[in-house]
Amino acid sequence: MRHLDLTFTALLIPLDFLALLAAAITAYLLRFSDFFVALRPILTRITLSQFLTTSVGFVIIWMLLFVVAGLYAFKPHRPWNELARIILASTAGVMVLIAIVFFRREVTTSRFLVIAVWGLSIFYVFLGRTFLRSLRRALLSARIGHQKIVVIGHSKAAKDLIELYRTRPALGLTVVKKFAAWNADTRKDVEALAKKHLIDCVLLADPEIAKDDALELIGLSNIYHFQFRYLADLFAARFTNIDVTTIGGIPVIEVKHTPLDGWGRIAKRIFDLVVSGILIVIFSPIMLLTAMAIALDSRGGVFFSRLPDGSKTMRIGEGATPFHYFKFRSMKQDTHWQRYKELAKHDLRKGDPLVKIKADPRVTHVGKIIRKWSIDELPELVLVFLGRMSLVGPRPHLPEEVEKYKPHHRQVLAIKPGITGMAQISGRSDLDFDEEVRLDIWYIENWSLWLDLSILLKTPLAVVTHRGIEEGV
Repeated sequence: MRHLDLTFTALLIPLDFLALLAAAITAYLLRFSDFFVALRPILTRITLSQFLTTSVGFVIIWMLLFVVAGLYAFKPHRPWNELARIILASTAGVMVLIAIVFFRREVTTSRFLVIAVWGLSIFYVFLGRTFLRSLRRALLSARIGHQKIVVIGHSKAAKDLIELYRTRPALGLTVVKKFAAWNADTRKDVEALAKKHLIDCVLLADPEIAKDDALELIGLSNIYHFQFRYLADLFAARFTNIDVTTIGGIPVIEVKHTPLDGWGRIAKRIFDLVVSGILIVIFSPIMLLTAMAIALDSRGGVFFSRLPDGSKTMRIGEGATPFHYFKFRSMKQDTHWQRYKELAKHDLRKGDPLVKIKADPRVTHVGKIIRKWSIDELPELVLVFLGRMSLVGPRPHLPEEVEKYKPHHRQVLAIKPGITGMAQISGRSDLDFDEEVRLDIWYIENWSLWLDLSILLKTPLAVVTHRGIEEGV
């Protein structure tokens, strides 16, 4: 781990302490200000010093909840993921505060103070961490605190990573040397660099490397104390979620498809049900206006729910089970099959199971607008509420597209399809199908409610920047 990250992780503890204390002080000053006192008289007045003495104890409890929420992990969280953790940990902190007040029968405790402390804690803690994150990013962008990395391999992924490290110094890695393959000469050069302390990390980007060679490189990392990383190929990525048990002294490894087994599945369904219900209410005015605009703009129904032959539009869901799918109609009526006929020559994804038509002539005037802002997919919230889809997951595809899946692609059918997912927030609109699958498999194998919440919070930004919007689908 780079020293810079260690330093900033250590700084989080005093910074959070001060932020939480500042939240308590601000809440106190607001409640006992002349403005709020005039609105609602104070039943029991306490001094600031008395309030602070009590607050310190709650701050410590709050920070212990931060530890449980993983907010002091050495690996930096992404901003929205961190905000979600802060909100949940702070909410738990407030629940503890309310419980203590209840059992101590302190009926005069100000409800305003409790709510204000909750909101201000989230704001101050996130503000402080945002400042630290910005400072860290500025230092890394100036190439201060960079790790020196050696890349071994000539794959496309290796070249892409090297270019990424070069153009985005904020990632904190400087490539000092690149080797096409691991051999005796490469070993000699790596040892020379390691002895001069010019290597912090070696990235093995050759999935075809012989096992003995890989073990030799790992051995060097142990001898010279540099980090060893490797790029897993698509096959290896399928086996990251494993459980090891011992039977009669013999270790047996079970490959788990997803943490969404048992209570995980129940928790995700409850989350989907509650959030989709709230979002349906919030977006209902937009959906009503969209329906009116579609009806006035072109001939045909408001929803795309039937094919030209009158059969239901279907998508493939969990366990490869088809389900009736619908969304707002964004194309001219009865033009669906043109994607495989006269428009097939305009397919940008030839060789992929999916079809993407550039400048699709079937799209209506209103359709262009609602596709641009993903409004056409808002009815999918109803499908989530009904249990056919989830808020987060791999995108649902047509039966004829799924028929073209390779065997390893079918792992994305292990869970319900989603409105948004890892591919939609990846920041790239040119992902090929294998890359999308790799992201979806990673999500399936690393699912958590934290991850779902993080993806949902990032989705509006992805929509605003028009990332990953597919044409002709």
